[in-house]
Amino acid sequence: MTDTPTASPAVSPALLYDDAQAAIRQLTEAFGFLRTALYESEDGTVLHAELVYGNGMVMIGSRGRGGVFDHAMRQAGPAGVYVVVEDADAHHARAVEHGVEVLTPPTDQEYGSRDYMARDVGGNIWTFGTYAPKGP
Repeated sequence: MTDTPTASPAVSPALLYDDAQAAIRQLTEAFGFLRTALYESEDGTVLHAELVYGNGMVMIGSRGRGGVFDHAMRQAGPAGVYVVVEDADAHHARAVEHGVEVLTPPTDQEYGSRDYMARDVGGNIWTFGTYAPKGP
């Protein structure tokens, strides 16, 4: 997988952040996502952003701006997201270079993946690895 969008994903996690601008910077600079859409209010609040990696996408928004989704998510905990990468060690090195909190270093797993785990600025847990789940 690369950070170049290849198709519209069928599943897209939607994450809210206290500082969505910081989250977008971290996801693009440290993790290699490509921002494909950004909608902001006049004061710079992120209303909706789309970041892609390969054929996957995550949607980002600002916490505390109101609305049904924001209300429903107000007490939601961090989420965990898995992203397939070609080279977990190189991806990890990039994340470390950008000061990301790494929870586990690149490790070979029994099921054939090499992956590492990190925490983003919003407390969400991201695992980047070489295991590619098989779709339908």
